Amino acid sequence: MKKILGIFGILLAVYLGTWMLSDIIPGRQSFMSDFNQENLIRRTALFGIISIGVAFVIITGGIDLSIGSVVCLIGCGLPWLLSEHRWPVPLALAAVAAVSLGIGLVHGLMVTKLRLQPFVVTLCGLLFYRGITRGFTRDQTQGFGNEFKELRSLATGEVPLPFVEGFGIPMPWIILAVVGVLASLFLNKTIYGRYLLALGNNEEAAKYSGIDTDRMIILAYVICAGLAGLGGVLFVFDVNSAQPVDFGNFYELFAIAAAVLGGCSLRGGQGTILGVIIGAALMQVLRNMITLVDQIPQNIEYAIIGAVILAGVSVDELVKRVAARRRKWTGTEGEAG
Repeated sequence: MKKILGIFGILLAVYLGTWMLSDIIPGRQSFMSDFNQENLIRRTALFGIISIGVAFVIITGGIDLSIGSVVCLIGCGLPWLLSEHRWPVPLALAAVAAVSLGIGLVHGLMVTKLRLQPFVVTLCGLLFYRGITRGFTRDQTQGFGNEFKELRSLATGEVPLPFVEGFGIPMPWIILAVVGVLASLFLNKTIYGRYLLALGNNEEAAKYSGIDTDRMIILAYVICAGLAGLGGVLFVFDVNSAQPVDFGNFYELFAIAAAVLGGCSLRGGQGTILGVIIGAALMQVLRNMITLVDQIPQNIEYAIIGAVILAGVSVDELVKRVAARRRKWTGTEGEAG
């Protein structure tokens, strides 16, 4: 809870700082406009979904660097099937769902059965899935044109708020809320969620206690790739245009940063879904700040993201060291007494 409150405090400070610098000073773009706030909520929801996915993998002590390329594969593949090859909507959606879940299954099997490092497996996936996408699309931009507007409303639509004109809750936020609640219940209220946390804390101890650790690792990668696939669908619905060469580029960094900032330890065994969502919101507010505040050059966006990830990992390590020293000191004091 302390970590959640801490990251929420940082989010609030960055939010207010962006508002002050962009709205109160004359001549700045409007941070608090309805359009910007709705877009900020929408982008937070989209990145929140893929961040929840990678959180499950990080909790097990693994990593997934292929998320952006999975977003690209699914985000380009769906309009390719629907618009170019005229597949029925249910069949196309089932196909991209099967592909994304299959990717997670393959990752999990390679990590558990072949004993390959998650970093290597998913780094190869990062290159492979984007290369495949550029191949079957021939590097041509994919989109829906003026078709499938009802389907695209899953990302572009909004739920109007009563007594509030001109502002509604974007549909991706509704989807994020559903995914977040289900993920939180799974992680905190089911035995499999406890297995994932135990696995991340100590895989050998989890094995000796009777947990099928291979199955749980595979499950984590399937969840991660499945949510990356869902994210790919929603991202392409939102923008209606996907270029295979750069669609989804660096999305894995935003997702990993959100998970780490939200309290997921890269050593595994720790993480909360609410913290991950707040971390995703922080990343999007930071990006919005870079866009709107003239004093911050836009071309250093990735430098800021890298610094945020480094800071999150460093703080996590320092907190763990302090906690370990306190436990050691307390135990020593108890023995002396």
